[in-house]
Amino acid sequence: NKQAIGERAVWSVSSAKTGSGVECLRDGSTDTFWQSDGDQPHFISIQFPKKMVIEAIAFYVDYAVDESYTPSSFSIRTGTTFHDLYEIKSLPLKEKPSGWVHVPLAEKGEPLLKTSFIQLAILANYLSGRDSHLRQVKVFGPKAPVTSAMHIPEFKDTAITRYLTLR
Repeated sequence: NKQAIGERAVWSVSSAKTGSGVECLRDGSTDTFWQSDGDQPHFISIQFPKKMVIEAIAFYVDYAVDESYTPSSFSIRTGTTFHDLYEIKSLPLKEKPSGWVHVPLAEKGEPLLKTSFIQLAILANYLSGRDSHLRQVKVFGPKAPVTSAMHIPEFKDTAITRYLTLR
């Protein structure tokens, strides 16, 4: 019951090699990649225009192709600006990861994260690599019912709901 909400945000990265910028994280293709340029840590910052409920983050990595460019350790941080970020998840990746890594940001029974700023920090790479490759990143929020998108009250009684639409 999640929906991708990344298109509602402004994305930025701490550095990028020419031709492998932030747009490669969002193009829908696992054949392209963002490549950082410089010393670690590397940052991907995601800023929404208002506070959003964030359920999970997913990213695509491929050790078989990227080897020393593959991140091995992440930190997920949140706050209102770059200046007040705090860590909400520390994430070491399994050995030689390949494919989508899904990271829920709240455990069952915990309140969901509501924020306007989230940052993915790459702290280390496999084989002590310096620059990183990340092939895709997605941010997920709860799926809104159709009635809320159309500004229709949500009725629970079936006798009333059958009259919600016109034919």
